[in-house]
Amino acid sequence: MLDTAIIGAGPYGLSIAAHFRNRGIPFRVFGRPMDSWRAHMPKGMLLKSDGFASNIYDPNDQFTLGRFCAEEGIEYADTGIPVRLDTFARYGLAFRERMVPELEDKQVVSVKHVSQGYLLQLDNGETLSARNVVLAVGITHFDYVPENLAHLPAEFLSHSARHHDVEQFRGREVIVIGGGSSALDWAALLQEAGVDVKLVARQAALKFHGKLTGQQRSLWQRIQRPQSGLGPGWRSSFYANAPAAFHRLPESLRLEIVKRTLGPSGGWFVKDRVMNHVPQLLGHTVQRGEVKERKVHLHVRAQDGTEREIRADHVISATGYKLNLERLTFLSSDIRAKLTTLADTPVLSSTCESSVPGLYFVGIAAANSFGPVMRFAFGADFAARTVTRALAKSLSGKAELVHAESAVTTAK
Repeated sequence: MLDTAIIGAGPYGLSIAAHFRNRGIPFRVFGRPMDSWRAHMPKGMLLKSDGFASNIYDPNDQFTLGRFCAEEGIEYADTGIPVRLDTFARYGLAFRERMVPELEDKQVVSVKHVSQGYLLQLDNGETLSARNVVLAVGITHFDYVPENLAHLPAEFLSHSARHHDVEQFRGREVIVIGGGSSALDWAALLQEAGVDVKLVARQAALKFHGKLTGQQRSLWQRIQRPQSGLGPGWRSSFYANAPAAFHRLPESLRLEIVKRTLGPSGGWFVKDRVMNHVPQLLGHTVQRGEVKERKVHLHVRAQDGTEREIRADHVISATGYKLNLERLTFLSSDIRAKLTTLADTPVLSSTCESSVPGLYFVGIAAANSFGPVMRFAFGADFAARTVTRALAKSLSGKAELVHAESAVTTAK
């Protein structure tokens, strides 16, 4: 029986696999490498996270994004130079080749809980048994479309995660709904491609991150607002660098922090492109939508209560993601029923283990347990080290038990 199966091949899955490989933990890892980044984010996008916070993690930090860019002749800086989506995706593929050659580009279609662990079935029909399963699935399992629009046909409405290239929208009228990073990126890229686009957001004003420069800051500036993988400030530093301590906070406080921290906002590099070039309808909430005469008609309400109707050929719902374990249909209903949850997320131990023994969650599913950092690639370092320590300790304990049982048998 295999010790551990890792499901997912993004920054979290690749980082954990690299750590397992280094510690000699037997594993298999499944998934399309960097799928969320290569197929579900807009081509031409820039990452909000700075270069130093956009690594995939091997145990000795041998293959950072900075090193990859140096090898490939790509302009890079820890801060001040945005990381291009295609650069990050290529880096992930290079990391896979160098650090995780074991990755199998296969999909896990079924996971069942059995007496000795888990029974997995792959999309090629293969089955395998594993004592532990690490779920490192990405955000695309949890794309969220408002209920009052979910009935619209896919021809007329889609979530932003369903697209990668703006070219399919040339010559069409498009409405983008949302005020976060995905919405702003899509609006800017569509406008620059010549698409007739309009942005609709319930926020009265859009928010954008400030630009970090590569200039040396004084000691006092660093003390006042220390830099971190989630941005400047003491709170951000705590969330970025102390997820284990975050786990010890009261449940209600953790939920409130995750809910309110790092809300919808765009990168500094998209501000001018949106504010000066994209038509916007801010402070408006979508009430309902309908298709008439091959057009989507959206009824929106302003904050003062007035309503209006707008229309387009297609609506892109860039409305984020909401964790719902029922969306993980490859997990058996028995496993999903046994999971202890809080606010629709799994309750996790300090080692990322769920209430179902041997089943671990990392990434966005672990945010309510370990904080906002789990929503970003920067959190993969903590996740990889934490899960690796736990399973290495478990393996060591099993080996000691086998050795002791063997010694008893020999003595007899």
